[in-house]
Amino acid sequence: MKFTKMHGIGNDYVYVNCFKETVEDPEKTAILVSDRHFGIGSDGLILIKPSSVADGKMEMYNADGSQGAMCGNGIRCVAKYMYDYGITDKTSISVETKSGIKYLDLTVENGKVSAVRVNMGSPVLQAAAIPAVSEKETVIDEPVTVNGREWRLTCVSMGNPHAVTYVEDVKHLDIEKIGPEFEHHPMFPDRVNTEFAHVIDRHTVEMRVWERGSGETLACGTGACATAVASVLNGYTEDEVTVKLLGGDLKIFWDRKENNVYMTGSATTVFDGEIAL
Repeated sequence: MKFTKMHGIGNDYVYVNCFKETVEDPEKTAILVSDRHFGIGSDGLILIKPSSVADGKMEMYNADGSQGAMCGNGIRCVAKYMYDYGITDKTSISVETKSGIKYLDLTVENGKVSAVRVNMGSPVLQAAAIPAVSEKETVIDEPVTVNGREWRLTCVSMGNPHAVTYVEDVKHLDIEKIGPEFEHHPMFPDRVNTEFAHVIDRHTVEMRVWERGSGETLACGTGACATAVASVLNGYTEDEVTVKLLGGDLKIFWDRKENNVYMTGSATTVFDGEIAL
């Protein structure tokens, strides 16, 4: 199988051009290639496929083989791949995902894509649609007990479920211990991605993320979007915010008139290769 290793601010995936390649068992393949000791090493597998309704289709799998609906960092790399490898010559493209069609604007420098702006769509705040079990219609700054401690959660779906909580210190958080407690909490029937955020000022938030199926990653695009939305809902920031993640920064803008969230960030190709399956 021919592949390309790419990352969006450290959130790395193995990408396969399914305009040319066929992946028979993507769940098993995702587990194999993601292993950082015996495989290629990645947060998961992303297949780039033809689409009847868009310029291309993104099909993503987490490191444990489970399928995800959407990946913000991943879709930027999909856009870069499609342009850099000649699938499209357009600088405004559409990509089909399990959470709908996303629209992307490409910044091209010296013939290669250097940055991508993604219309991530509307945030979903209704608890039942996230899904999050709650007696209230929305979960905004609600107290929830996790592992014997009370946390205040704001829940948002950006095509996949997120729980955002605010902490004083993200750097020394024992995320390996507490992350799985959130991921498998009975409040979240489909599991959840958890963002531990600290507000620096009205335009800047720093964040670490525990992703369902992958553990801590250096960055999560949908998580950054969810954190920006949660920060606005809680009155912490303005509508446009820089989210600082372990792998780098993402610029997020929630256009509340359109009710669309826009994410801008880099996309990087690491190397091309082949692997025997």
